[in-house]
Amino acid sequence: MPVTAFDPFASAAVITMARQGRMPRPLDLPVALRPCDADQAYAVQDAVVRERGEIAGWKVGAASPQALPARAALTRDSVFVAPAGQALNLPAAGFAVMGVEAELVYELGIDLPERPTPYSAAEVLAAMASVRAAIEVCDTRFAAWAQQGAWSRLADQACHGALIVGSGTADVAAVQPLAQGVSLSVNGAVAVQHATWSNPAGDPLRLLTWLANEGARSLGGLCAGQWVTTGSCTGTVLVAPGTVVVADFPGLGRAELQLG
Repeated sequence: MPVTAFDPFASAAVITMARQGRMPRPLDLPVALRPCDADQAYAVQDAVVRERGEIAGWKVGAASPQALPARAALTRDSVFVAPAGQALNLPAAGFAVMGVEAELVYELGIDLPERPTPYSAAEVLAAMASVRAAIEVCDTRFAAWAQQGAWSRLADQACHGALIVGSGTADVAAVQPLAQGVSLSVNGAVAVQHATWSNPAGDPLRLLTWLANEGARSLGGLCAGQWVTTGSCTGTVLVAPGTVVVADFPGLGRAELQLG
C-alpha cells in the first residue's frame, strides 16, 4: 500500500477552522495530519501564518543554552504595542486559555534578509532598534491545554495567543539580559520574581542570531518593524478573565495587560 505524503495544508486548515470557530476544537490533529518532526511542524505553521495575515513579529526560545531553538511567526492581529505608560486591554473572550509570561522583546530596526554569509551576533544586535518588556499570552486552538504532541503545538504557532509590548530602551547594547531581574504580578500580587535572568535558553542573542540565519528563512527573513520575543523569564501562569498582569524588568521597562 503506498504511503500518503504528509499534507501541511490539510493540517493547517484544521488549526485555522478551529481558531475561526468553524469546527469544534480537536484534542489534537487527526493522526494522519500530525507532523512527525520539526520540518513538518514548520510547514504547517507557515501555512497557518500565511492564511492568517501579515507577520508582525516572532517568538523564539530553547529548552537550554545548548538546545536547538524553535520559533513561531506572529501575525498583526495578535501583536499589540501598549501606549506609553498605559495598560493594554484585551477581551478575555478572545482566548480559550490565558497563560501569561514575562518576556524580553527586541524591535528590528532594519531588514535582515536571507544571504549566503551568516549574520554574526554583533550584526544581529546592531540591527535591533529597542529592547522592551513584554507579556505573552499563551493560548491553544486545541480542546485542552498541553495535551498534544510537541510537533502539533509547534504547528499551532507554539501556543501563541497574543504579544503585548511595553516600555524599554533604545540603548540596546547597554542591556545585559543575563543580569536582568524580572517580576510577574497578577492582580497586584507578585506571582513570580527572579533577581537575575531565568530564561532557560540563556543569552537571547543566540536565539536572535539563529532566527536571523535559519529560523525565519522559510517566511522571508526578518523585517524592520517586527518584534522578536525571546522566551519566558517566569514560566507560564494561568489566569482568569478580569485579571491585571504586570511584567516588570527593573531598570529596563514594564508591560501591563488587563484581560477584560
